[in-house]
Amino acid sequence: MKIGIDARLYGSKHGGIGRYIENLIKQLEIIDSSNQYYVFLQKSNFDSYKPNSKHFVKVLADFQVYGFSEQFIFPFLLKKYQLDLVHFTHFNAPILYRSQFIVTIHDLIISHYPNSRATTKNIVIYKIKLFFYKLIINIIANKAQKIITVSEYSKKDIVQLLKIKESKVIVTYEGVDLPSLGQIKCDQIKKDLGINRDFLLYVGSAYPHKNLEKLIEAFGQVLLVNNTLQLVLVGSKNYFYSQLANEVKKADLDESVILTDYLSDSDLACLYREARLYIFPSLIEGFGLPPLEAQSYGLPVLSSFNSCLPEILGDSVLYFNPNNASELARLIIEVLGNQQTMDDLRNRGYNNLKQYSWHQCALKTIEQYQM
Repeated sequence: MKIGIDARLYGSKHGGIGRYIENLIKQLEIIDSSNQYYVFLQKSNFDSYKPNSKHFVKVLADFQVYGFSEQFIFPFLLKKYQLDLVHFTHFNAPILYRSQFIVTIHDLIISHYPNSRATTKNIVIYKIKLFFYKLIINIIANKAQKIITVSEYSKKDIVQLLKIKESKVIVTYEGVDLPSLGQIKCDQIKKDLGINRDFLLYVGSAYPHKNLEKLIEAFGQVLLVNNTLQLVLVGSKNYFYSQLANEVKKADLDESVILTDYLSDSDLACLYREARLYIFPSLIEGFGLPPLEAQSYGLPVLSSFNSCLPEILGDSVLYFNPNNASELARLIIEVLGNQQTMDDLRNRGYNNLKQYSWHQCALKTIEQYQM
């Protein structure tokens, strides 16, 4: 078969979706020598992907994500390659594409939080974009031969909110990248970032549903008991992180809370290695990859008890109510003060990782290509 993969969001700069695409393609290159793949990339990430198999060819598809050209010009490029199947790796597939395709819908977070706090746009423009989001995702979900999603929680959401038959939605859990074990000069990296104490870690975006304001509130309470800690928030600086920086300043926590901006994988590996705890206060997730990445470095995890997180993390973490800052603060203080609990969480984390594999993700994905 000739299979196209929409990889315009390829790479870690595009967060969890980017890592999903990157690792899926990497594993497909290893395990599939029967099909011919065409990997469609934007100009910004075209050089980032270097095929390691003669069965994989990259194609420039420099169409803006969520833009006009994606919907009305991209289909003509796809048609040119006479593909038997296209895998759209995000919901934003062109509704005019008429050949066979499957789509990965990672979550329906926008459907749960359709409010203006989640955008930088004018409220009128945001409502227009929200209208087209609902239109596109409903059309694509109904037209697709199969829908891949990343958790049973997301599957239930898709079935209920988009009115899709259960049999059409396939769950393929994501995997976890192996930790970087090379020689990393962590002391210099921490110095450059202003980290000079023991620290707690969060990695991800600062969208409202990530609930970072509550984490900062909880951390402020922790400092009243233990003022030798810092909180490090890793994510690309944008409008939402700028808003968060204002919250940090209002709380007079500038010296204790560090917003790093985007970090390379090697710099991020350093922080995963050196942190005391990983905190994940999110209100809703489709899968929740960062806590698993933290566990791969032996980092104990505290997580909110919401959405898919109990499904993905099981008994490998300690949970808290994400709406209760005081509860989170007490939990942080309690865990940091108990080495046995820290060691137990570390071991549980390693055991939890055994069920998540990019290799298995790719194998199950190929099964859908062949059906």
